[in-house]
Amino acid sequence: MSERWKYQIKTGTFWGIFMIVFMTLFEWKEKPILNELASPKFYLKVLIYLLVGVFGLGYFNWKQKVKQQNNQ
Repeated sequence: MSERWKYQIKTGTFWGIFMIVFMTLFEWKEKPILNELASPKFYLKVLIYLLVGVFGLGYFNWKQKVKQQNNQ
């Protein structure tokens, strides 16, 4: 696996998990956490956050990292 993909997966997964936890805690007052974890909508949000994190945020962070390394 290339260095880029390792970096993208690491940073994107961290962001995705952080957002999932944050959004679940934010909605805690409206829905109990166990009901939220049992709904298919929750797992769809998990998948979307992880995909956006890995492919979107991870890619842009990688490009920024490469640009900084080339400027030094």
